[in-house]
Amino acid sequence: MRIKHLPEDERPVEKSFSMGIESLSNGELLALLINSGTKGKSAMALAEEVLAKDEKGISYLRESSLEELLSINGIGKAKAARIMAAVELGKRIASKPTEKRVKIESDEDVAHIFMEDLRYKKKEIFKAVLLDSKGGVISIETVSIGELTSTLVHPREVFNQAVKKSAAAMVFVHNHPSGDPTPSKEDFNTTDRLVACGDILGIKVVDHIVIGDGRYISIRSMGKI
Repeated sequence: MRIKHLPEDERPVEKSFSMGIESLSNGELLALLINSGTKGKSAMALAEEVLAKDEKGISYLRESSLEELLSINGIGKAKAARIMAAVELGKRIASKPTEKRVKIESDEDVAHIFMEDLRYKKKEIFKAVLLDSKGGVISIETVSIGELTSTLVHPREVFNQAVKKSAAAMVFVHNHPSGDPTPSKEDFNTTDRLVACGDILGIKVVDHIVIGDGRYISIRSMGKI
């Protein structure tokens, strides 16, 4: 059934205005992005096909590519680009501090910022959160992007921006593509080396958070910092 043939209060656009955008299902939200159907197939039908492409459902879109979306019959370049643009905006909003400086008070605060951005990455990404003297986030820096199982982290790259931006403290964050956030021996060695460098520079290393798939571990909470 085409969307225009649905009762008015069940059409995604009308429903979003009458009941709020949060009332829409994943399929209805995706149908709004797809915008129009193809011959014999409505935007809702296309949306359901996209969601059914992978058993992860909506989570599949986080790491999908334009080529993967284009392989779905009825999804052309414009539709695929709109979907990918929405996914990318979601990632950026989830990971970017708000206009008012975010204050880091716990490892949970850090995990909240990075979980959706890093949990599905296929390579290890090492980031540094620069903090002021009150725990406010000055900036978030990507230090390195490594291979599937390891990230090379040099203190020079890690502390470069921290010195330039007069950071008082730092929190390090990296992901494990395996989904298991248990720190490795290399993670502990890297942390020890960076803590020692921070002590020399007068920049306190507050924590090192390892992000997995929906889980995280704080190396500080393990008593290793």
